[in-house]
Amino acid sequence: GRTGIKQDRTSRARGVKRWRGAGNGPTRRVRLRSHRSTAMHLIFDPCWSGPLTALMALAMLAYVIIAWRGGAWSETHSQRAMTLAWALHAFTVWGSLSTDTGAPRFGFAPALSATAWLVLTFYTLERHWFPQLGARLVLSGMGAVTVALSMLFPGQPMHLQASPWLSLHLMFGIASYGLFAAAVVHAVLMTRTEHLIRKAVEVQGTLPFLVLERLTFRFVYAGFALLTATLVMGMIFGEQLYGPGHAWRWDHKPVFALLSWLTFAALLWARFRMGWRGKKALRVLYTGAAFLLLSYVGSRFVLEVLLGRPGT
Repeated sequence: GRTGIKQDRTSRARGVKRWRGAGNGPTRRVRLRSHRSTAMHLIFDPCWSGPLTALMALAMLAYVIIAWRGGAWSETHSQRAMTLAWALHAFTVWGSLSTDTGAPRFGFAPALSATAWLVLTFYTLERHWFPQLGARLVLSGMGAVTVALSMLFPGQPMHLQASPWLSLHLMFGIASYGLFAAAVVHAVLMTRTEHLIRKAVEVQGTLPFLVLERLTFRFVYAGFALLTATLVMGMIFGEQLYGPGHAWRWDHKPVFALLSWLTFAALLWARFRMGWRGKKALRVLYTGAAFLLLSYVGSRFVLEVLLGRPGT
């Protein structure tokens, strides 16, 4: 009778409350805890040792101080501070790419950090011949950001079946990244210098336009040679380098790498045959650099950060 109807209504009401509160009870608290633990894991990643974390923090601090106060220092003090930051960054790059098993650790953030360190190496060397080269603010900011990213996203160790020659293959790839990144930095300085010349403004704190152009294409030539060697090694010896089951395959990474190679080849050919210079050549350079950035760093960023999967 009536008692049974009341019990049935009560059970239905409880069921509706349970259904409505499913996202607000213990399940939601567990999700929040998991998100907090993930964030803490990113900030305090257990793969970094204490000394390496301290070196990364010191390198970031040095870069930030240079970017913030370096302009008020004398040239000698600024150069010494930049050399100190560069040395700390070198130790962090070496430590972040190595593991206890001997297999290299790699990912989009360590690749960016190593690339930034190479650009700073070229800048430090160039300063000895061209003291008026001024890009300290941009490069110190780039160094601080890349070191911070390598702390948050340390990458994954390569599998143990990989060949010992894999390290050479990765070194060629990162060196080509660094050379093309240095070319892009010089191209940006070229664009700034050309803009000032067109406005009839006295150019200070940089090199003459023709010197910048010559240096830019020297970096492009060297980067193109190393990129060619990297692609040839990957195409012919992919399975020997990465281990069984990791032969060359046509996915996003080699496609973007080949697009960048074709773009740089077209740029160098057009410069040699048709004398390309100025904005037209720089646009092609920027396009090739964007393809190259997407080929490894972009694909690994999507896999590691957006999809949460280890890349290869």
